[in-house]
Parts: sequence; structure tokens; C-alpha cells
Amino acid sequence: MKLYAGHLPGIRHSEMAWHSLHFGQQGSALEVCVPVLSEAQIATLAASVRDNARRYLHTLSVARITALIDEAIARLLDRSHPLRQQAERLLPLVTGYDAEMLRLGLTGYLKTFREPQLRRFLAEDFGNVQMLDDFQPRPKGGFARAFGPQLLLQVWAGNVPGLPLWSLIAGLLVKAGSVGKVASAEPLMAGWFAQLLAEIDPQLGECLAVVWWQGGDERTEQQWFREADVVMAYGGEAALMAMQRRLPPATRFLPHGHKISFGMVARSALDVRRGTALARQVAYDVMRYDQAGCYSPQALFIERGGRVSPQEFAAYLAHELAALAQRYPRATLTLGESQAVAAWRNAEEMRALSGDRTLYGDEHDAWAVVYVDKPEPLQPGALGRTLKVIAVDTLEETVSWVAAQRAYLQSVGLAAAPQELFRLAAQLGAAGVTRITALGNMTSPEAGWHHDGRFSLLDLVTLCEIEQAAETAAEHYAPYLD
Repeated sequence: MKLYAGHLPGIRHSEMAWHSLHFGQQGSALEVCVPVLSEAQIATLAASVRDNARRYLHTLSVARITALIDEAIARLLDRSHPLRQQAERLLPLVTGYDAEMLRLGLTGYLKTFREPQLRRFLAEDFGNVQMLDDFQPRPKGGFARAFGPQLLLQVWAGNVPGLPLWSLIAGLLVKAGSVGKVASAEPLMAGWFAQLLAEIDPQLGECLAVVWWQGGDERTEQQWFREADVVMAYGGEAALMAMQRRLPPATRFLPHGHKISFGMVARSALDVRRGTALARQVAYDVMRYDQAGCYSPQALFIERGGRVSPQEFAAYLAHELAALAQRYPRATLTLGESQAVAAWRNAEEMRALSGDRTLYGDEHDAWAVVYVDKPEPLQPGALGRTLKVIAVDTLEETVSWVAAQRAYLQSVGLAAAPQELFRLAAQLGAAGVTRITALGNMTSPEAGWHHDGRFSLLDLVTLCEIEQAAETAAEHYAPYLD
């Protein structure tokens, strides 16, 4: 089967050069052709998106934009819609993820972009959403209006299917002309969404583009960097640092790199009834997308003194991961991923000889849990459904250990009583954690969450202020002046 990816308004298919990406799972093969643009085509496409956004997208109210996005999302949530059916059929081929896990994950993710959630998304960053439509009065006096970039360039990672929709929608909400670069690992979903918007509103479809270039193609990358006002990028630390070095000095850079997330369970949450249910929730967070998301837990700290011991909880968790592996099989690991998991297992097996840890799951299982009976600092895990469960005397003592990873901390799944929740949250926030949620919800951020502690929309805009002095001075020139 052969498909063409991307969204290139104003450029005919016959004018394009194409590069083939090949995917296959269990005897099924898929060829995805991604666009290869010349320097002239890049300049033309950038100018077209920028100009179309100025002429049309800037004239739409935010309410109208959210309604158009909502209509597109409603179609993707409809399992009888051809694009939704295509996504359910082809994304497992491209990503290797289990089809049922993808179906459920896609539905949960898409629901965060319905109109009520988009309104909440906007309200999180703007006290007065109408600032995106017109000048609004400010408490200090004068007026202010928020303007998105003329051209927003988004460089996406391919670790989690559908991830590009987050920044693509954010760009639309601030009325930016948007160009997104898909990852070779998942080149389809962003283009499908752009095409669906173009079907609903052809003029809106001309205000955004979805492109591709080979990783490491610095010449193409730098040409796009020269065109953009703001660059938002997802990827590894080395790749993001290299991008930043190549950016023009005046270009705003919004990087999102690799992060470490973890879970914490207080003794108050550990009894037999709640313990088994909680283990199931942790296992779900580990299973979903095989820990490929930055919000997936890589370690779990368990407080001693509950009715369920930390080691008993580790055994519960191993049982739940084994059950989920039957229901939602793990994606086939790449050679590098297999080597990372094998190295992690070997290291933990060697350390288990000292008697301070227990390894659950054998080398043939698509999951692994290691229980550690003494405090241990937080370290990046091997991913691929591997988890370290660490017993601690108090959760408070873990804060200093995780703070060593301050630059990389993101989400914490926390099971604790209300008083403990807020006490620990204050300590974790001071240590660098930017999101605290319930276990079982780590891989499902709320609509409008502040990714890595930043403002999803405010970071994209610039404010233009009319100072009160200008407003007062204008009165001297009014035609009604006596």
C-alpha cells in the first residue's frame, strides 16, 4: 500500500519530489511518500502560509477558530469517518503499537481538543481571551492585544502518535501561520488533520502546511529557520542544542526535550483493596505507548509502613503488567531499544546478587519490574515497559534524590491523602517537578496543561500595548474637541 503524507497548499502534487518511508508489521507493508521541497518551494510555501494567515486567519475570531477545530476533532472521534478508520488501520503499521491501545489512546487524546476543552485551554493562559481578537482594557490602564507569530515552525518527534496536534492547534488558536515538520517515525497524523481542516474550511487549510526533511539536513533546516519567527521543537537534548546554535539570533526558540517522570505512593494509600487497584493504574501508565512519552513513569517510590509492603506492591504491579502484555502487546523493539532493555536487565541482575533487590519477569517477557529494598536516586530507565520500584521510609526523603535531575523532571503520579498531597507538591515543585497528577492519569494530561511548566499559548504571542498616555493624547485630536 502506498500513501502520500504532508499538506502543501498551493503546490501541485506533480511539482513535488517524494521520498519513500517503509513500514511493516506482521506481513503487512506500507509505503509512505513524504515531500522533498526545493529551496524555491520552501520560500514559496513559507510566503504563502504567512500571507494567507494574515489575510484570513487573522480575521477570524477565536470562537470561530475553536468551532472549526472542534468540527475536525468531532470527525476524527467518529469511528465511522474514513480518516478515523484509516488512522486505526494504518497507525499500528507505522508505529508498531497495539491497535486497541492506539484506538483507546487516540480517543482519549482527541477529546482534549473539543470546544469546551479548547476554551479552558485559552482561559489557562489569557485572563481575557478577546485579547487575541482586539485591543482590550488593562487593569493598569491602556489597552493590549496579543499577536501570534507570522510564521510558526514546529519540529515534531514521532515517539507518541498524534503528538503534533497539540502544537498545531496551539498555533491556530493564536492565529499563527504554521508549518510543521513530521518525524519519519510517524509522518501521517498531522497531515491528515491539516487536510481535514482544509476540507471543512479551504481558506483555513491554506494557513498551515505539513512538510518533511531528512534528519540532519542542515541546509533545509536553516532555510526554514530563516523563514520562521518562532520555532517550537521536540526531541533529544543534543538535537535541540544543535538547532538552537543554527537559529538566527532574533528567532524565538521553544524547545521540549527528554524528561523523567516518576510515581510516588504514600503508606496511606496502601491497603489490600486499594493496593491492587493502584497497581493496575500504575501498570496502565507504564504500558501506554511503552513509556515513550515524557510523562510516562520510569520509577516508583513506595513508602514503608502501609498494610501492603513495597515488595508486595511490586509483585502486584508485575502481575498487572503481565496481564496488560497479553491484552495490549508491546511494540517490537528496535535494535537499540532491545539493547537498552537487555543492558538494564543485566545490570539489575548483577546488583541483585547483593540481596537488596528482586527482578520480576524473565528476559522473554515484554515487561520487567525490579524491586529495590533500599533508597536509590532517580535515574533514567530503559523504557519499553521496565520499571524500578524503590522502597523508602518516607516520601519526603526522596525529594532531595530526585532534585539531582532537576533539569529533566516533569510529571509525578502521586497517591497520598489530601494533606500529604499538598505538602509533597510544594516540595516537589521546588525541586523542579512541573506536573502532579493521579496514578493512572500520567499519560493523559489535562486540556491546557502547562507543558514543562511553561505557557502553551502565552509563549507564542507578543503583546502590543496602547499606553494610557497615548489614549489621553488622542483626545486632543478628536473631531469633537471644543
